[in-house]
Amino acid sequence: MSRHRAEGPRAPWQEGTRDALTAAGLEPHWVRDLVVRALAEDLGPGWVDVTTAATVPVDDDRRAEVVAGQDGVCAGLLLWPVVLAEAASRLDLPVPTADLRVHDGAWVQAGDVLADLRGPTRVLLVAERTALNLIRHLSGVATHAAAWVAALSGTGTRLLDTRCTTPGLRPLERYAVRCGGGTNGRAGLYDAAHVTVAHAGATGSVAGALDAVRRRLPGALVQVDVRSPLQGVEAVHAGARFVVCEQMALDGLPSMVAQIRAATPERVEVACSGSYRLAQAPHVARAGVDHVYVDALVQEAPALDVGMRMY
Repeated sequence: MSRHRAEGPRAPWQEGTRDALTAAGLEPHWVRDLVVRALAEDLGPGWVDVTTAATVPVDDDRRAEVVAGQDGVCAGLLLWPVVLAEAASRLDLPVPTADLRVHDGAWVQAGDVLADLRGPTRVLLVAERTALNLIRHLSGVATHAAAWVAALSGTGTRLLDTRCTTPGLRPLERYAVRCGGGTNGRAGLYDAAHVTVAHAGATGSVAGALDAVRRRLPGALVQVDVRSPLQGVEAVHAGARFVVCEQMALDGLPSMVAQIRAATPERVEVACSGSYRLAQAPHVARAGVDHVYVDALVQEAPALDVGMRMY
């Protein structure tokens, strides 16, 4: 069994941390496991920062500020108390305090102080990189999502994330998308039915795949990928009420959406998915889709510059 699992001394988390994580839709035990694994990448099997142990007195206390280096939307600040507590636990030192100056989801400007930290210098130094790595990445995702939401504002088209996430970080990245004003798609393969082209091929047709899913999950809302107007109309006639135009060129998307909607008088939600870029957002919205799945939303989001300065 790995020595880097979260078993071991339990740190006294700062008051309100668990409630804040739960309110954000994050499971506290999962967050703790992730943070411990991340700290272990730096501290190794001996749980030691060799440089800090050699140069910083064990009783040295400092104050530090977490500062935005550029404008953007912050996400992941609520992880600071967890990282500080778990680092302190493994160093057997008191837990620093974290006074969060802004909430996740807030738009910040370069130079803004995001959090005030106070406590043992050794803990602050050990926690610094783990916390900043997470916050920089998550804030970058939130900022990218916010840019998409702004570009779609007033169009009636909603931004949805996809399963194109960093392995092991999906719950946090989905949280970051929400911080940026976006909407989460399905969490995984388990919580919603989504018939892809491959599934349709396995059963012989879109209608056949949709029928197979409906027999197994009666009454479930099933999303269906289509790549041509003919497949879209077939899906609607087979009972699909959530159709995803997959990898469609923008010039053909408006016609496809119109044909799908014309196939039934009932309400059909139409989405599109593909490698769309932010500059294309207005063109996607003008096609008349209800939702746009952006594959690059998470994996191509540039990190937001966030740093820590110590006093």
